[in-house]
Parts: sequence; C-alpha cells; structure tokens
Amino acid sequence: MPTPTNRTPLRVARGTYSNLNGSVADIQEGEICYATDQDKLYVKEGGSLVSTQFTADVDTVYTDVVQTFTAAQRGAITTLTSGATVTPDFADSNNYTLTLDQNLTIANPTNLTAGQSSAIFLVQDATGSRTAAWGTYWDFAGGTAPTLTTTAAAVDRIDYVVRSSTSIHAVATLNYS
Repeated sequence: MPTPTNRTPLRVARGTYSNLNGSVADIQEGEICYATDQDKLYVKEGGSLVSTQFTADVDTVYTDVVQTFTAAQRGAITTLTSGATVTPDFADSNNYTLTLDQNLTIANPTNLTAGQSSAIFLVQDATGSRTAAWGTYWDFAGGTAPTLTTTAAAVDRIDYVVRSSTSIHAVATLNYS
C-alpha cells in the first residue's frame, strides 16, 4: 500500500500535511500529519488531538514517483479548429487532430513544456490540395518542413517532442491509408 511519505507538505485548510517524524504530541495546532506506522491521520485543533484511521488509495497517481500501470493509459485526441493560423495550446492535450479546409500555418504552440511529446493528425478535407506552413519553433528532421499529402481525405501524422520552450523536434509520416 503506497503511503504519502517523503513528500513536500501539501497545504490544507489551516494546516499542513506532513509525515509524522516525532511523537504525535509534537504536531502543532492546525497541522495535519500522517503516521505511517499506524496508518492514521492526526490533527490538532483547539489544543485537542484527533485521529482517524487512514487507508491510502492504491489507485492514486503521484507525479513524483516511478509507477507501474497495470491497465492501458490513453491520452485524448483534441480537435484543433482550422483557420488561416492555428495555434495549438500544449496545455490542452498531447494528441491533436486537424482537418485542413484551407491552406494554413501551424503557428508556434503556447504552453510548451520540455519533454512533452505526441502527435498531430493532419486530415485533408473532401477537396484536398491543402498545404501547411510551420512556425519557427518547429524543427523537422532534415531541416525541411514536410510537403503534406494533398489527396482528398488523406491523413498525415506529425510526431513531436518538445525540446525547449522554443524548439519542437518533429517528424512527418505521410499518406496513411
């Protein structure tokens, strides 16, 4: 059973959440502590010590520990709206789909975080012949942005990894059928 040990205290109403490192009597007014040896939460309010049994949720995901998932994990595919300029917000999703209904520019995304990676599916509309230009943050393998498949309903995929706040490494895989 995972326990919230070795974590930075989490602020809660009128106190902090922390691992109990001394005796229960050592906690301060308004502090909430977890005693790992007893699986209990303690809070001191009005000078009185109150405890409750605590069972850690084994399904809780932590962002600061290595974890093994025993079921499939999926990222949603977020639809981008076509326009003369499309500016993805990388805080919205990792995976995107965009139906090209005109020639357009895929601008430098907002909210880039180094290490984020995934894909953008580019779909030609029923007319086809649509092209895409790319913002300056997009760095394609070989130094050249791809020429998209222009057949009606064609699907191309741009895989990307954010290297820095101004550099996205990208590779195109064209003409899925």
